[in-house]
Amino acid sequence: MNYRHIYHAGNFADVLKHAVLARLVVYMTQKDKAFRVLDTHAGIGLYDLSSEEAQKTGEWVDGIGRILDADIPAKAKAILEPYLTAVRDLNPGRSPDGGLTLYPGSPKLTRMLMRPQDRLSAMELHPDDYETLHRLFDGDFQSRITELDGWLALGAHLPPKEKRGLVLVDPPFEIAGEYERLVDGLHKAYRRFSGGTFCLWYPLKQGAPIADFHEALKALEIPKMLGAELSVRSDRDTTGLSGSGLIIVNPPFTLKGELDILLPFLKDRLKQDRHASARAFWLRGEEMPERD
Repeated sequence: MNYRHIYHAGNFADVLKHAVLARLVVYMTQKDKAFRVLDTHAGIGLYDLSSEEAQKTGEWVDGIGRILDADIPAKAKAILEPYLTAVRDLNPGRSPDGGLTLYPGSPKLTRMLMRPQDRLSAMELHPDDYETLHRLFDGDFQSRITELDGWLALGAHLPPKEKRGLVLVDPPFEIAGEYERLVDGLHKAYRRFSGGTFCLWYPLKQGAPIADFHEALKALEIPKMLGAELSVRSDRDTTGLSGSGLIIVNPPFTLKGELDILLPFLKDRLKQDRHASARAFWLRGEEMPERD
């Protein structure tokens, strides 16, 4: 209950998460039929980067601040465009060398990319953050904001009535056992909505049980699970976040190729030391080696 994303909004982890989220939403819009996005840990939706909290850490400077006005190769630029356009649209009149004022959280970004027939369900448990999120979407009939533990939504709110959907699970990882909860949550949700696309976020830091987490996901035997990881620095000299990862279940068939273009650019642009790394990989599905 103590986590506040305002201190981290727009950082390198947000860049990866939101760039991929934007691609997933855009992919969903390629079919006429309506879809729903379920955001289980939504936060406040929109972040003021000029606020005292954001200025205290300034993490956005080494995240979106390095990307927005960068000289981006054409192929990577096309992949990033939905995400970067949304950020620019929230900051009209900004000069290319000027600072940012507003940064979209996942529910706001998602909503900006939706069509009139699509819907958003956003869950937030913290009472103050829920009230802020609710005010942000007040009067928006396409959005339903609920004060709820997002883990419960993986059972109670699936499958969506639209029968097409994207589920973002982005917990704060402020308590022990969150990697295990991600695995259990996906297991429960996939049984209810096997045709949905799921995007799970997780931190990379010293001592994180990433190998065990991946093996537990593989054991679910979900046919297609694609991973993306970006580390901007070594984890040897810090107990904080050194990188982040995403697991995408039922990914668009184009996403692996897009990640192979995007991740090397993000690594080079966002690196903080020579140990920066990035990779896209199949946990299960295409390009998986045969079992012995």
